[in-house]
Amino acid sequence: MKTRQILLIAAALLLGTAASSAKSTVYMTREISPDALVRIYKALGRPADGHRVAVKISTGEGGNPNYLKPTLIRNLVDSVHGTIVECNTAYNGVRNTFEAHWKTVRDHGFDSIAPVDLMDEEGQMKIPVRDRRHIKYDIVGSHLPRYTYMVNLAHFKGHAMGGYGGVLKNASIGVASADGKAYIHTAGKADQTEQLWDNIAPQDSFLESMAAAAQAVDDYFGENIVYINVMNNMSVDCDCAAHPSEVLLEDYGILASTDPVALDKACVDIIFNMTPADGNDNAPLIERINSRHGTHTIDHASAIGLGSLDYEIVCIDN
Repeated sequence: MKTRQILLIAAALLLGTAASSAKSTVYMTREISPDALVRIYKALGRPADGHRVAVKISTGEGGNPNYLKPTLIRNLVDSVHGTIVECNTAYNGVRNTFEAHWKTVRDHGFDSIAPVDLMDEEGQMKIPVRDRRHIKYDIVGSHLPRYTYMVNLAHFKGHAMGGYGGVLKNASIGVASADGKAYIHTAGKADQTEQLWDNIAPQDSFLESMAAAAQAVDDYFGENIVYINVMNNMSVDCDCAAHPSEVLLEDYGILASTDPVALDKACVDIIFNMTPADGNDNAPLIERINSRHGTHTIDHASAIGLGSLDYEIVCIDN
């Protein structure tokens, strides 16, 4: 059985490498506004008409001012008749219980613009993964089948453990239930939040588990998923940090694609290739990504066939 699994994984990797050789389109606008979000979604050419739409965001930890604000995302959520979806966190804070998470949702104003669904509030379920070297399944909220289309709407920024946070993290850690988050962070060693901190995985195993879980969510929705990164308020810390480091980068714009690998790669490349200037210091975020080997998530996601490292940027501003 082990030999057969190894052969299947090897075949998947070979197919993934071939599939990821195609160049993907990443759309970009330098404007960060409610209308720009709608325009870039429409540019993707994958309309959500007739679907039950989940808009996956981070509701943001209490005390963190950098999350995507309801005023920014409202027009997009309205245009797809979407429900804002989230799951509980696996660490102590103001989103690790449903009572606390609902208070955060209200405090941050998300329930004032659209229906909100904490997808693991009534339990969790497993969905299959293709790359099973670390995790054997992905654990997500039991409400996921309510939706037939997903807008993965991520805030691009740094992250204390992953190096950076974009659509790959938003699909993996973000869509996972609290127990599912523990399962990914421990690379399959523990599937309960209580076991998380005693079973933290080697860094690359964690990053590879994120890629595998992101692919599971992409497979679940098939052609009915789009990916958007908003490059604003780019602290080296995630929206999950209650007291993030100061933002040292200027806002850049919004990027979107149907290929999550190409999209995150494009955003990381923008940061790495940026010319630093007064008020626009990319060095801390580059250090955060490099020190956590953050680009390995992107490379592994490409290797297992989730998307392409080769992309072209199409600006929609003109």
